[in-house]
Amino acid sequence: MKYLPLIWSGLWRKPGRTVLIFLQVSVALALFGVLQGLKTGVAHAVSAARADLLLVHSRLSSIAQSLPAGLLEQIRTVPGVKLAVPVELFGMTYQKPTERIGGVAVDPAGDWPSAFTYTIAPQYVAAFRESRTAMLIRDLVADKYGWQVGDHIPLTLTIAHMDGSTTWAFDVVGTFSDSDIGGGRYIVIVSLPYLDEARLTGKSTVNHFNVALSDPKLAAQVADAIDQRSANSSHETKTESLRELAQSDMQQIGDFDFLIRAVVGAVLVALLFATTTMMIQSIHERTPELAVLKTVGFTDSAVFLLILAEALLIFLSGAAFGLALATLSLPLAARFVLGLSMPGVVLVIGLALGLAVALISAALPAMLAARLRVATALAGHGVA
Repeated sequence: MKYLPLIWSGLWRKPGRTVLIFLQVSVALALFGVLQGLKTGVAHAVSAARADLLLVHSRLSSIAQSLPAGLLEQIRTVPGVKLAVPVELFGMTYQKPTERIGGVAVDPAGDWPSAFTYTIAPQYVAAFRESRTAMLIRDLVADKYGWQVGDHIPLTLTIAHMDGSTTWAFDVVGTFSDSDIGGGRYIVIVSLPYLDEARLTGKSTVNHFNVALSDPKLAAQVADAIDQRSANSSHETKTESLRELAQSDMQQIGDFDFLIRAVVGAVLVALLFATTTMMIQSIHERTPELAVLKTVGFTDSAVFLLILAEALLIFLSGAAFGLALATLSLPLAARFVLGLSMPGVVLVIGLALGLAVALISAALPAMLAARLRVATALAGHGVA
Protein backbone atom coordinates (compact mmCIF):
# COMPACT_ATOMS: atom_id res chain seq x y z
CA MET A 1 0.00 0.00 0.00
CA LYS A 2 2.88 2.40 0.66
CA TYR A 3 3.76 2.35 -3.04
CA LEU A 4 0.20 3.19 -4.16
CA PRO A 5 0.83 6.99 -4.33
CA LEU A 6 3.89 6.30 -6.48
CA ILE A 7 1.87 4.02 -8.78
CA TRP A 8 -0.94 6.56 -8.97
CA SER A 9 1.39 9.44 -9.84
CA GLY A 10 3.02 7.29 -12.53
CA LEU A 11 -0.35 6.60 -14.12
CA TRP A 12 -1.36 10.26 -14.24
CA ARG A 13 1.95 11.59 -15.47
CA LYS A 14 0.26 11.66 -18.89
CA PRO A 15 -3.50 11.78 -18.20
CA GLY A 16 -4.44 11.63 -21.89
CA ARG A 17 -2.51 8.42 -22.45
CA THR A 18 -3.94 6.81 -19.29
CA VAL A 19 -7.51 7.70 -20.26
CA LEU A 20 -6.94 6.38 -23.78
CA ILE A 21 -5.66 3.01 -22.51
CA PHE A 22 -8.57 2.83 -20.06
CA LEU A 23 -11.10 3.48 -22.84
CA GLN A 24 -9.47 0.96 -25.19
CA VAL A 25 -9.63 -1.76 -22.56
CA SER A 26 -13.19 -0.81 -21.61
CA VAL A 27 -14.47 -0.93 -25.18
CA ALA A 28 -12.72 -4.24 -25.89
CA LEU A 29 -14.15 -5.93 -22.79
CA ALA A 30 -17.59 -4.38 -23.31
CA LEU A 31 -17.63 -5.89 -26.79
CA PHE A 32 -16.52 -9.21 -25.35
CA GLY A 33 -19.32 -9.13 -22.77
CA VAL A 34 -22.03 -8.17 -25.28
CA LEU A 35 -20.99 -10.87 -27.75
CA GLN A 36 -20.94 -13.50 -25.01
CA GLY A 37 -24.37 -12.33 -23.88
CA LEU A 38 -25.60 -12.65 -27.46
CA LYS A 39 -24.13 -16.14 -27.63
CA THR A 40 -25.97 -17.04 -24.42
CA GLY A 41 -29.20 -15.63 -25.83
CA VAL A 42 -28.90 -17.66 -29.01
CA ALA A 43 -28.17 -20.84 -27.05
CA HIS A 44 -31.16 -20.10 -24.82
CA ALA A 45 -33.43 -19.59 -27.83
CA VAL A 46 -32.39 -22.87 -29.43
CA SER A 47 -32.67 -24.89 -26.22
CA ALA A 48 -36.04 -23.31 -25.38
CA ALA A 49 -37.51 -24.15 -28.80
CA ARG A 50 -40.04 -26.93 -28.45
CA ALA A 51 -38.87 -30.34 -29.65
CA ASP A 52 -42.43 -31.70 -29.40
CA LEU A 53 -43.80 -29.23 -31.96
CA LEU A 54 -43.45 -30.03 -35.66
CA LEU A 55 -44.01 -27.74 -38.65
CA VAL A 56 -45.19 -29.43 -41.84
CA HIS A 57 -44.57 -27.24 -44.90
CA SER A 58 -43.99 -27.69 -48.59
CA ARG A 59 -40.69 -29.31 -49.56
CA LEU A 60 -40.35 -26.70 -52.33
CA SER A 61 -40.66 -23.64 -50.08
CA SER A 62 -41.62 -23.09 -46.45
CA ILE A 63 -43.17 -19.70 -47.25
CA ALA A 64 -44.15 -19.25 -50.90
CA GLN A 65 -45.61 -22.69 -51.61
CA SER A 66 -49.02 -23.60 -50.17
CA LEU A 67 -50.33 -27.02 -49.19
CA PRO A 68 -53.86 -28.37 -49.64
CA ALA A 69 -55.89 -28.15 -46.43
CA GLY A 70 -57.04 -31.73 -47.06
CA LEU A 71 -53.68 -33.00 -45.79
CA LEU A 72 -54.89 -32.26 -42.27
CA GLU A 73 -56.80 -35.53 -41.85
CA GLN A 74 -53.90 -37.46 -43.33
CA ILE A 75 -51.50 -35.94 -40.79
CA ARG A 76 -53.83 -36.59 -37.88
CA THR A 77 -53.82 -40.31 -38.58
CA VAL A 78 -50.04 -40.62 -38.14
CA PRO A 79 -49.23 -42.46 -34.87
CA GLY A 80 -47.72 -40.11 -32.30
CA VAL A 81 -49.59 -37.03 -33.52
CA LYS A 82 -51.46 -35.48 -30.60
CA LEU A 83 -52.87 -32.45 -32.41
CA ALA A 84 -52.58 -30.94 -35.90
CA VAL A 85 -53.65 -27.38 -36.73
CA PRO A 86 -53.68 -25.74 -40.20
CA VAL A 87 -51.95 -22.36 -40.36
CA GLU A 88 -52.05 -19.61 -42.96
CA LEU A 89 -49.51 -16.77 -42.82
CA PHE A 90 -50.01 -13.39 -44.48
CA GLY A 91 -49.01 -9.75 -44.17
CA MET A 92 -51.00 -6.66 -43.37
CA THR A 93 -50.59 -2.97 -42.67
CA TYR A 94 -52.34 -0.59 -40.29
CA GLN A 95 -53.18 2.94 -41.45
CA LYS A 96 -49.81 3.41 -43.23
CA PRO A 97 -47.82 1.09 -45.54
CA THR A 98 -44.87 1.32 -43.16
CA GLU A 99 -46.87 -0.05 -40.21
CA ARG A 100 -46.52 -3.75 -41.02
CA ILE A 101 -48.07 -6.55 -38.96
CA GLY A 102 -47.80 -10.30 -39.41
CA GLY A 103 -51.02 -12.28 -39.66
CA VAL A 104 -51.53 -15.86 -38.46
CA ALA A 105 -54.80 -17.57 -39.34
CA VAL A 106 -55.69 -20.73 -37.39
CA ASP A 107 -58.68 -22.98 -36.91
CA PRO A 108 -60.09 -21.98 -33.49
CA ALA A 109 -61.59 -25.41 -32.83
CA GLY A 110 -60.30 -27.58 -29.99
CA ASP A 111 -57.16 -27.00 -27.95
CA TRP A 112 -55.29 -25.32 -30.80
CA PRO A 113 -52.97 -23.16 -28.57
CA SER A 114 -51.16 -26.31 -27.39
CA ALA A 115 -49.72 -26.63 -30.91
CA PHE A 116 -48.16 -23.15 -30.68
CA THR A 117 -45.70 -21.26 -28.51
CA TYR A 118 -48.36 -18.74 -27.57
CA THR A 119 -49.57 -18.06 -24.04
CA ILE A 120 -53.24 -17.08 -24.12
CA ALA A 121 -55.71 -16.69 -21.24
CA PRO A 122 -58.58 -19.24 -21.36
CA GLN A 123 -61.24 -16.52 -21.60
CA TYR A 124 -59.53 -15.08 -24.67
CA VAL A 125 -59.34 -18.51 -26.30
CA ALA A 126 -63.10 -18.92 -25.70
CA ALA A 127 -63.88 -15.46 -27.07
CA PHE A 128 -61.77 -16.16 -30.15
CA ARG A 129 -63.76 -19.33 -30.81
CA GLU A 130 -67.14 -17.57 -30.54
CA SER A 131 -66.65 -14.86 -33.18
CA ARG A 132 -65.67 -15.29 -36.82
CA THR A 133 -64.15 -11.82 -37.02
CA ALA A 134 -62.31 -12.20 -33.69
CA MET A 135 -58.65 -11.22 -33.49
CA LEU A 136 -56.06 -11.96 -30.82
CA ILE A 137 -53.20 -9.46 -30.70
CA ARG A 138 -49.73 -9.95 -29.32
CA ASP A 139 -48.92 -7.85 -26.25
CA LEU A 140 -46.31 -5.92 -28.24
CA VAL A 141 -48.96 -4.92 -30.78
CA ALA A 142 -51.28 -3.74 -28.01
CA ASP A 143 -48.48 -1.64 -26.52
CA LYS A 144 -47.50 -0.14 -29.86
CA TYR A 145 -50.93 0.85 -31.15
CA GLY A 146 -52.91 1.09 -27.91
CA TRP A 147 -55.49 -1.46 -29.05
CA GLN A 148 -57.82 -2.86 -26.41
CA VAL A 149 -60.34 -5.66 -26.13
CA GLY A 150 -63.52 -4.57 -27.91
CA ASP A 151 -61.80 -2.41 -30.54
CA HIS A 152 -62.90 -2.81 -34.17
CA ILE A 153 -59.70 -2.58 -36.24
CA PRO A 154 -59.58 -2.06 -40.04
CA LEU A 155 -56.48 -3.57 -41.68
CA THR A 156 -55.10 -3.79 -45.19
CA LEU A 157 -54.19 -7.40 -45.98
CA THR A 158 -52.08 -8.97 -48.72
CA ILE A 159 -55.11 -11.22 -49.26
CA ALA A 160 -58.00 -9.91 -51.35
CA HIS A 161 -61.62 -10.12 -50.20
CA MET A 162 -64.29 -11.69 -52.41
CA ASP A 163 -65.20 -8.24 -53.73
CA GLY A 164 -61.55 -7.54 -54.62
CA SER A 165 -60.97 -5.22 -51.68
CA THR A 166 -57.93 -5.75 -49.46
CA THR A 167 -59.50 -3.96 -46.50
CA TRP A 168 -60.59 -6.28 -43.71
CA ALA A 169 -61.93 -5.51 -40.23
CA PHE A 170 -61.47 -7.59 -37.09
CA ASP A 171 -62.60 -7.33 -33.48
CA VAL A 172 -59.98 -7.52 -30.73
CA VAL A 173 -61.04 -10.17 -28.21
CA GLY A 174 -57.79 -10.70 -26.29
CA THR A 175 -54.02 -10.56 -26.15
CA PHE A 176 -51.26 -13.16 -26.05
CA SER A 177 -47.50 -13.48 -25.63
CA ASP A 178 -45.08 -15.61 -27.64
CA SER A 179 -41.97 -17.43 -26.40
CA ASP A 180 -40.66 -18.06 -29.92
CA ILE A 181 -38.23 -15.24 -30.76
CA GLY A 182 -38.42 -16.19 -34.43
CA GLY A 183 -42.19 -15.84 -34.58
CA GLY A 184 -42.24 -12.10 -35.22
CA ARG A 185 -42.62 -9.19 -32.82
CA TYR A 186 -45.84 -7.70 -34.18
CA ILE A 187 -48.35 -10.43 -35.00
CA VAL A 188 -52.08 -11.04 -34.69
CA ILE A 189 -54.19 -14.21 -34.89
CA VAL A 190 -57.44 -14.45 -36.84
CA SER A 191 -59.88 -17.22 -37.72
CA LEU A 192 -58.81 -19.40 -40.66
CA PRO A 193 -62.37 -20.60 -41.54
CA TYR A 194 -63.52 -16.98 -41.85
CA LEU A 195 -60.45 -15.92 -43.85
CA ASP A 196 -60.65 -18.92 -46.18
CA GLU A 197 -64.37 -18.45 -46.86
CA ALA A 198 -64.08 -14.71 -47.50
CA ARG A 199 -60.86 -14.55 -49.56
CA LEU A 200 -60.87 -14.35 -53.34
CA THR A 201 -58.08 -16.81 -54.14
CA GLY A 202 -56.16 -19.60 -52.45
CA LYS A 203 -59.20 -21.27 -50.92
CA SER A 204 -58.66 -24.59 -49.12
CA THR A 205 -54.90 -24.10 -48.97
CA VAL A 206 -52.62 -23.28 -46.04
CA ASN A 207 -49.04 -22.25 -45.53
CA HIS A 208 -48.22 -25.11 -43.15
CA PHE A 209 -49.50 -27.33 -40.36
CA ASN A 210 -48.49 -27.17 -36.70
CA VAL A 211 -48.27 -30.63 -35.18
CA ALA A 212 -48.04 -31.32 -31.44
CA LEU A 213 -46.63 -34.71 -30.46
CA SER A 214 -47.63 -37.06 -27.68
CA ASP A 215 -43.92 -37.67 -26.97
CA PRO A 216 -40.98 -35.42 -28.03
CA LYS A 217 -38.84 -38.55 -28.50
CA LEU A 218 -41.04 -39.50 -31.46
CA ALA A 219 -40.23 -36.30 -33.38
CA ALA A 220 -37.95 -37.85 -36.01
CA GLN A 221 -40.16 -40.91 -36.45
CA VAL A 222 -43.37 -38.90 -36.84
CA ALA A 223 -41.72 -36.40 -39.18
CA ASP A 224 -40.57 -39.20 -41.49
CA ALA A 225 -44.00 -40.83 -41.43
CA ILE A 226 -45.75 -37.58 -42.36
CA ASP A 227 -43.38 -36.90 -45.25
CA GLN A 228 -43.62 -40.47 -46.54
CA ARG A 229 -47.40 -40.14 -46.90
CA SER A 230 -47.01 -37.29 -49.38
CA ALA A 231 -43.92 -38.63 -51.15
CA ASN A 232 -43.99 -38.52 -54.99
CA SER A 233 -47.10 -36.35 -54.95
CA SER A 234 -47.61 -32.82 -56.26
CA HIS A 235 -47.50 -31.51 -52.71
CA GLU A 236 -44.55 -33.22 -51.05
CA THR A 237 -43.96 -32.06 -47.51
CA LYS A 238 -40.97 -31.42 -45.33
CA THR A 239 -41.49 -31.80 -41.58
CA GLU A 240 -39.16 -30.25 -39.02
CA SER A 241 -39.30 -29.63 -35.30
CA LEU A 242 -39.27 -26.08 -34.01
CA ARG A 243 -35.89 -26.76 -32.42
CA GLU A 244 -34.46 -28.03 -35.70
CA LEU A 245 -35.68 -24.88 -37.43
CA ALA A 246 -34.00 -22.70 -34.79
CA GLN A 247 -30.73 -24.59 -35.20
CA SER A 248 -31.01 -24.34 -38.98
CA ASP A 249 -31.52 -20.58 -38.79
CA MET A 250 -28.34 -20.25 -36.76
CA GLN A 251 -26.35 -22.43 -39.15
CA GLN A 252 -27.33 -20.13 -42.01
CA ILE A 253 -25.14 -17.37 -40.54
CA GLY A 254 -22.20 -19.74 -40.12
CA ASP A 255 -20.34 -20.99 -37.07
CA PHE A 256 -21.59 -18.52 -34.47
CA ASP A 257 -19.00 -19.50 -31.87
CA PHE A 258 -16.20 -19.11 -34.43
CA LEU A 259 -17.46 -15.66 -35.42
CA ILE A 260 -17.47 -14.50 -31.81
CA ARG A 261 -14.01 -15.93 -31.13
CA ALA A 262 -12.66 -14.30 -34.32
CA VAL A 263 -14.05 -10.87 -33.47
CA VAL A 264 -12.90 -10.99 -29.83
CA GLY A 265 -9.48 -12.32 -30.86
CA ALA A 266 -8.97 -9.56 -33.42
CA VAL A 267 -9.99 -6.90 -30.90
CA LEU A 268 -7.64 -8.27 -28.21
CA VAL A 269 -4.68 -8.47 -30.62
CA ALA A 270 -5.26 -4.89 -31.73
CA LEU A 271 -5.53 -3.88 -28.07
CA LEU A 272 -2.23 -5.58 -27.26
CA PHE A 273 -0.36 -3.78 -30.04
CA ALA A 274 -1.83 -0.39 -29.15
CA THR A 275 -1.31 -0.59 -25.39
CA THR A 276 2.17 -2.12 -25.59
CA THR A 277 3.29 0.67 -27.93
CA MET A 278 1.93 3.36 -25.65
CA MET A 279 3.50 1.82 -22.55
CA ILE A 280 6.91 1.52 -24.23
CA GLN A 281 6.65 5.19 -25.19
CA SER A 282 5.78 6.01 -21.60
CA ILE A 283 8.87 4.17 -20.31
CA HIS A 284 11.13 6.11 -22.69
CA GLU A 285 9.61 9.40 -21.51
CA ARG A 286 10.08 8.42 -17.85
CA THR A 287 13.71 7.27 -18.19
CA PRO A 288 15.15 10.01 -15.95
CA GLU A 289 12.49 9.40 -13.28
CA LEU A 290 13.14 5.67 -13.26
CA ALA A 291 16.87 6.30 -13.02
CA VAL A 292 16.29 8.45 -9.94
CA LEU A 293 14.22 5.67 -8.36
CA LYS A 294 17.11 3.25 -8.88
CA THR A 295 19.53 5.80 -7.47
CA VAL A 296 17.55 6.06 -4.22
CA GLY A 297 17.54 2.28 -3.75
CA PHE A 298 14.84 0.68 -5.94
CA THR A 299 16.03 -2.68 -7.25
CA ASP A 300 15.45 -3.97 -10.78
CA SER A 301 12.70 -6.24 -9.45
CA ALA A 302 11.02 -3.36 -7.64
CA VAL A 303 10.97 -1.22 -10.78
CA PHE A 304 9.65 -4.17 -12.81
CA LEU A 305 6.83 -4.75 -10.32
CA LEU A 306 6.07 -1.01 -10.19
CA ILE A 307 5.46 -0.83 -13.95
CA LEU A 308 3.50 -4.07 -13.81
CA ALA A 309 1.32 -2.74 -10.99
CA GLU A 310 0.50 0.40 -12.98
CA ALA A 311 -0.61 -1.74 -15.92
CA LEU A 312 -2.69 -4.05 -13.74
CA LEU A 313 -4.47 -1.15 -12.07
CA ILE A 314 -5.53 0.56 -15.28
CA PHE A 315 -6.29 -2.62 -17.23
CA LEU A 316 -8.36 -4.29 -14.53
CA SER A 317 -10.30 -1.10 -13.82
CA GLY A 318 -10.96 -0.71 -17.57
CA ALA A 319 -12.01 -4.37 -17.84
CA ALA A 320 -14.39 -4.02 -14.89
CA PHE A 321 -15.91 -0.86 -16.36
CA GLY A 322 -16.37 -2.46 -19.80
CA LEU A 323 -17.97 -5.59 -18.36
CA ALA A 324 -20.26 -3.43 -16.23
CA LEU A 325 -21.37 -1.55 -19.35
CA ALA A 326 -22.07 -4.84 -21.13
CA THR A 327 -24.04 -6.15 -18.16
CA LEU A 328 -26.18 -3.00 -18.01
CA SER A 329 -26.79 -2.93 -21.77
CA LEU A 330 -28.01 -6.53 -22.10
CA PRO A 331 -31.33 -6.01 -20.23
CA LEU A 332 -32.10 -3.18 -22.67
CA ALA A 333 -31.25 -5.36 -25.67
CA ALA A 334 -33.32 -8.21 -24.20
CA ARG A 335 -36.45 -6.24 -25.09
CA PHE A 336 -35.63 -6.96 -28.74
CA VAL A 337 -33.81 -10.31 -28.45
CA LEU A 338 -35.14 -12.63 -25.76
CA GLY A 339 -32.81 -14.67 -23.60
CA LEU A 340 -29.83 -12.29 -23.51
CA SER A 341 -27.97 -12.53 -20.23
CA MET A 342 -24.53 -12.14 -18.71
CA PRO A 343 -23.43 -15.41 -17.06
CA GLY A 344 -21.16 -15.01 -14.05
CA VAL A 345 -18.47 -17.08 -15.73
CA VAL A 346 -18.24 -14.46 -18.50
CA LEU A 347 -17.40 -11.79 -15.93
CA VAL A 348 -14.65 -14.00 -14.50
CA ILE A 349 -13.27 -14.76 -17.97
CA GLY A 350 -13.43 -11.06 -18.88
CA LEU A 351 -11.43 -10.03 -15.83
CA ALA A 352 -8.97 -12.83 -16.56
CA LEU A 353 -8.56 -11.51 -20.10
CA GLY A 354 -7.96 -8.03 -18.72
CA LEU A 355 -5.30 -9.47 -16.41
CA ALA A 356 -3.65 -11.41 -19.24
CA VAL A 357 -3.58 -8.42 -21.58
CA ALA A 358 -2.10 -6.27 -18.79
CA LEU A 359 0.67 -8.77 -18.10
CA ILE A 360 1.52 -9.23 -21.78
CA SER A 361 1.37 -5.52 -22.61
CA ALA A 362 3.44 -4.52 -19.59
CA ALA A 363 6.02 -7.32 -19.79
CA LEU A 364 8.32 -5.70 -22.37
CA PRO A 365 8.07 -2.13 -21.00
CA ALA A 366 8.66 -3.42 -17.45
CA MET A 367 11.73 -5.38 -18.60
CA LEU A 368 13.12 -2.27 -20.32
CA ALA A 369 12.59 -0.28 -17.15
CA ALA A 370 14.23 -2.97 -15.00
CA ARG A 371 17.32 -3.14 -17.26
CA LEU A 372 17.76 0.61 -17.20
CA ARG A 373 21.34 1.71 -16.46
CA VAL A 374 21.36 4.65 -14.14
CA ALA A 375 24.50 6.32 -15.44
CA THR A 376 23.42 6.02 -19.06
CA ALA A 377 19.91 7.27 -18.31
CA LEU A 378 21.07 10.28 -16.34
CA ALA A 379 23.54 11.08 -19.10
CA GLY A 380 20.54 11.32 -21.45
CA HIS A 381 21.26 8.19 -23.53
CA GLY A 382 18.01 6.41 -22.67
CA VAL A 383 17.50 2.70 -22.07
CA ALA A 384 20.37 0.29 -22.62
